Amino acid sequence: MSEYEEGRVYLVGAGPGDPELLTLRAARLLREADTVVHDRLIHPAVLEHARPRARLIYVGKAGRGESVQQAEIHKVLITQARLGRKVVRLKGGDPFVFGRGGEEALALEAAGIPYEVVPGLSAGFAVPASAAIPVTHRDVSGAVTFATAHRSGGTPDWDFLAKAQTLVLFMAGDRLDETVRALVSAGRARSTPAAIVEAGTWEEQRVVEATLGDIPLKARRAAIGSPSLLIVGEVVSMRSKLPTLVARGSSMAGHGLARMAEGGNE
Repeated sequence: MSEYEEGRVYLVGAGPGDPELLTLRAARLLREADTVVHDRLIHPAVLEHARPRARLIYVGKAGRGESVQQAEIHKVLITQARLGRKVVRLKGGDPFVFGRGGEEALALEAAGIPYEVVPGLSAGFAVPASAAIPVTHRDVSGAVTFATAHRSGGTPDWDFLAKAQTLVLFMAGDRLDETVRALVSAGRARSTPAAIVEAGTWEEQRVVEATLGDIPLKARRAAIGSPSLLIVGEVVSMRSKLPTLVARGSSMAGHGLARMAEGGNE
């Protein structure tokens, strides 16, 4: 039994952005929390679920920009729990899918802090769906690989990733040129269909679709920024066969039509 019985931390996935994709359990825990420790990519409407007297602590990371260090986040969670508070650590997507939830769970374990993990809808499949791209399809792709274009202390295994039937790459937007060069060098055809989705499921969602070889230039012309997700594979060609979803900006981009930038032209 923990020394700090009063406090508990919930590592909660907030989903890919659209507040309507928040799970019921995540919404309930927000209403009950004393402290909410949240990332940068949390929709303001999600934070509205927090009770009025809850303390909101921002610990956002901004890619290559100014960020709160991970060790400091661990310290905040442990300190708040030791004050006897019910703490919701609110993370975009799913806590255990490129969300550093595993690191935070280990830190809480080492400190003897009770904690739970509350899964969220991962951007890895929700964002492609919001762009009318099914990551698997029986006639096109029977497997999907999720990876990150950036690894702390190492580089991705491009030889492995280049062979993926469908490849979904997180954090690819600010290193798109080098990512494409690496995939092509590892054997992926430049003619492979590809798409990059900026702000997936948010009101500002934008999609650029091109061949893998052309996607960096067309993304630059469209001024695609962060956060963005790169999808590579024949499944991207399904967008042209789903004009209803494309025209709506997909029902999953629920708070206004997404702005679609095809080939860099809005």
